Amino acid sequence: MQPAIDAFLAGFPVLMLHSSVTIAMLVAGVLIYMRITPWDEVKLIKAGNIAAAISFGGAIIGLALPLAFAMAASVSIHEILLWGPVTLFLQIIAYRLSDLILRGLPTRIENGETASAIMLVAIKLCVAMINAAAVSG
Repeated sequence: MQPAIDAFLAGFPVLMLHSSVTIAMLVAGVLIYMRITPWDEVKLIKAGNIAAAISFGGAIIGLALPLAFAMAASVSIHEILLWGPVTLFLQIIAYRLSDLILRGLPTRIENGETASAIMLVAIKLCVAMINAAAVSG
């Protein structure tokens, strides 16, 4: 039993550090995402806009997925700090490109069109899965 306790005591601080840094990067990514979108997600969600909630939820999952894989594939905090921001950058660029390709999307999200939100989430999650696979090797 003692080896298990020793392993836990050695590993727990590392777990907390890696998780805390990754969550901080996720929060930063979500805040950046909120700044670059042409709509106010929180305001729309508070007003009951289901399309905005779907889109924003997909964005958060899409940002978290590659970060989680970056953390899982990293052996040190330095690797997480290197690859985490790269995955966030790639995700945010992909989101902006999808906004440009799907013209009028902000208006459709603001109008509560769930079909547009679901399509946007599909794009976000597809890009997230590819980024996650790429970062984990």
